[in-house]
Amino acid sequence: MAKNMVPDQPGLRQRKRQQIRERLTRTAVALFLERGFEATTLDDIAAAADISRRSFFHYFASKEDVVFAWQEESSAALIAAVAARPASESMLTAAESAISAMVRQFEPGEAIAMACLKRDNPALQARDQVKYEQLERALAEALGKRAARPTEMLHVRLVAMIATGAMRIGGELWAAEGARENPEALVKRTFAAIRAILD
Repeated sequence: MAKNMVPDQPGLRQRKRQQIRERLTRTAVALFLERGFEATTLDDIAAAADISRRSFFHYFASKEDVVFAWQEESSAALIAAVAARPASESMLTAAESAISAMVRQFEPGEAIAMACLKRDNPALQARDQVKYEQLERALAEALGKRAARPTEMLHVRLVAMIATGAMRIGGELWAAEGARENPEALVKRTFAAIRAILD
């Protein structure tokens, strides 16, 4: 019986860890929006999430990490979606399809809250730029791996740059316009504009 129980323990531990991480993220974002990013302390977040300050560091290294945890999860989902696209698809179409699949999972209120936080804080803006650069490299790697035939790295990097730029600019416009447009429709419109420019 003990042998049967052992394999379940890591899964349960991982689920509990993920639940606490998600609770920390939700709590922190709510406090950031209520009090402002700079005015919210780590102690505030830990107390509101009902954990110790020390325990906070088991999940995040800083307040900034909490803000970007959501973006990292979305980026991982995007890379996985690109890898799953058919090899016969063009790189640009694969990127568009993957981004569309990703934004379908968005909770609009959460997404716009995150965008506003980053927009209004210079330190978060700078880190956001770094995150996009990391995403661009990861996207280029994923696009290169799924190609049906060897593809020139210049082409792969350019498509990754275009797709990442489309996400950044589209996200900024979407937030600035009050998130009125359906995110998937915005992705379609953005990539239609890209194709019109390239033709």
